[in-house]
Amino acid sequence: MKIAGVQMDVTLGDVEANLDKIEDRLRETRSAGATFTVFPECAVTGYCFESIEAASPHAQTIPGPATERLTRLCQELGSAVVFGTVERSADQHFNAAVLVDETGVVGSYRKVHLPYLGVDMHVNYGDREFAVHETGGVKVGMNICYDSAFPESSRCLSLLGADLVALPTNWPPGAECVAANVINTRALENGIYYIAVNRVGVEAGFEFIGRSRICAPSGETLAASDGTEETILYADIDIERARNKRVVREVGRHAIDRMADRRPEMYAPMIEPHSLARPGR
Repeated sequence: MKIAGVQMDVTLGDVEANLDKIEDRLRETRSAGATFTVFPECAVTGYCFESIEAASPHAQTIPGPATERLTRLCQELGSAVVFGTVERSADQHFNAAVLVDETGVVGSYRKVHLPYLGVDMHVNYGDREFAVHETGGVKVGMNICYDSAFPESSRCLSLLGADLVALPTNWPPGAECVAANVINTRALENGIYYIAVNRVGVEAGFEFIGRSRICAPSGETLAASDGTEETILYADIDIERARNKRVVREVGRHAIDRMADRRPEMYAPMIEPHSLARPGR
């Protein structure tokens, strides 16, 4: 399977222009042979809203107009897509990622870990457990941006059977180390494919850094952007590599299995509630 990540600029609050661009790029990735394409965090709406009142008029329901439009295109192309948006649900708002293919909305995810930045200062915390969804024979999990800084996020998805984790992201300056190192680590420690797709451009004074990346279950970088230009990354993936967690390096002498070798009975401190207050909450 060939997958693609579209590193692109996004226009704050211009849903139609952003969807036009997503459609154009999805046609391009499908023409190049990719059947699964990932776009950045909040690619439909933009990210740097200064209040929920500013974001809400541009927010999307799921399903909604954006998912319906992209479903039609996926039906035409025979493709699947993950993209980010601000989700409106009753009187709540979430930073969300959506997986759409020819059948419609396959699944969606609400960002669990919220940094003090952009629309994340104003939306609600994700209220759903991590989940894995299947499209084209591939089991896909979704995280968003800051989630990658918490290894529990991708570990949960791996334990649920994910072959591939898609991370739409809006990395600003300061996230260079995450882009250069964390994505490879998440792939390696879980034995999964991991695709992190950042945006570029400037919103509200934040210049997003690009540096999107696709990594293999070995932690190897399959494709990466080193700059802040709009670009598309491609990689061929072999799902069996993600499903074979036991790596034998020397028969009878050296084998690694990061799932079977876990010791969850020793990890109790990880799930103890904490009392640290988030600024502004």
